[in-house]
Amino acid sequence: MSYTVFTDGCSNLPGRLLKELAICVLPCSYVLDGEPGVYNGDIEAFDSRAYYDKLRGGAEMKTSLINSQLFMEHFRTALEAGKDVVYVGLSSGVSGTLQAAKIAAEELMEEFRGRIVRVVDSLGAALGPGLLACRAADLRNEGKNAEEAGEILDEEVKHLLQIFTVDDLSFLKRTGRVSGATAAIGTILSIKPLLWGDSTGHIVALSKCRGRKKSIEAILDIYRTRAIDAQHQRVGITHGDCPEEAQYLADRVCEICKPKELIIVPHEPFTGSHVGPGMLALFFFGQER
Repeated sequence: MSYTVFTDGCSNLPGRLLKELAICVLPCSYVLDGEPGVYNGDIEAFDSRAYYDKLRGGAEMKTSLINSQLFMEHFRTALEAGKDVVYVGLSSGVSGTLQAAKIAAEELMEEFRGRIVRVVDSLGAALGPGLLACRAADLRNEGKNAEEAGEILDEEVKHLLQIFTVDDLSFLKRTGRVSGATAAIGTILSIKPLLWGDSTGHIVALSKCRGRKKSIEAILDIYRTRAIDAQHQRVGITHGDCPEEAQYLADRVCEICKPKELIIVPHEPFTGSHVGPGMLALFFFGQER
């Protein structure tokens, strides 16, 4: 039995790819400076420049978890149409959304006996779940069923590397990733941390670089030494409204090993509010994290 691929707005995928691969996106709600909004998951339709300008100006962003009821409504539509479900979600290490999806999956599999609702923890954010959702669609097109696809994706999660740097430490300070003193000293000394999603899905520091250029070079060094079979995979780059640097990173990635497909998009608003303007990230499959 075939299946429908679901992800949510944190997957950071462009609308053209969502349409091409028939990936369904659950919308995410937020409040930006007191104004409620809904992000439907198509990063191409999102005004990222205006959003990151607001963050630069001190705007407050509050995000909401997707609740189990919304998951049930969307998953039920697929099940009633005779399809199983594979959902790829934001890391359980940074959000409770995945647990809500699991609750919905359990209830629906009780109701629809013999059917599969497979929840995959991406252990990442943005193009982390995004690239895995694309893989789920590829596996469906190869004839895999939902359970087979889920098992393959669980294994591939271990090899999905998500490396990034930030330009302004104050955003990490707000979320408790660094102390106020560290943020102040880092700003004065132009320290740019290199971070990644570890094997438990938490964001941790890999190293500290003196200056922006060195932090980008450090990202490239990791791609050079840890990417596996890059010429046959999708590679992704997200940025917090720094498109020129994103293109520079993309050009250098292609010099090292040009991927089958390279996705360059602004970073989605939800985790983007935690890393801030100037964030730059590279996503690729490589040696086990």
